[in-house]
Amino acid sequence: MAPQKALTFVRQVWSSFLATSGLEPRLLSSLQITSAVPGRVTFTLPIEAHHTNRLQILHGGTLASMVDLGGSLAVASRGLFSTGVSTDLNVTYLKAAGKVGESVYGEVECDRFGKTLAYTRVVFRNAAGEVVARGSHTKFVALAWKAGMTELEAEGAEGEAAKEGDKDGEQKV
Repeated sequence: MAPQKALTFVRQVWSSFLATSGLEPRLLSSLQITSAVPGRVTFTLPIEAHHTNRLQILHGGTLASMVDLGGSLAVASRGLFSTGVSTDLNVTYLKAAGKVGESVYGEVECDRFGKTLAYTRVVFRNAAGEVVARGSHTKFVALAWKAGMTELEAEGAEGEAAKEGDKDGEQKV
């Protein structure tokens, strides 16, 4: 599958979040998806005043929201428009991520993508390339599968699940 197809699809899912969600359009509307291939998405957030805490640095809640969104986008990169619901989310903060006028860069990967659960992890870096935070996000995707597969999913995930699956149909990515 062509990377451009995955990028276009993930951006369509992101547009849907911006049009229909309560949180993302208010907090993360300036987030830009920079690349997407099945199972991996990168994005950038230019830090604005409403992303910061009282110390004027990127708020941990903003990063947590990006872990949540990143997990959803990683699932979308595998071809599901409906990206499931969260069952677990974790964030580890390693250092200040930046201040207004700087950017934070995220890279999220879908480590495992099955018929019931998807496991994702994200790493955040500053402009110097230093890791500032990392997170993990588990998504319940069983109902998303029932909503129907897209062309992206039909091209890749089913074949991989049959080859590498366990009893739940999960696959390593």
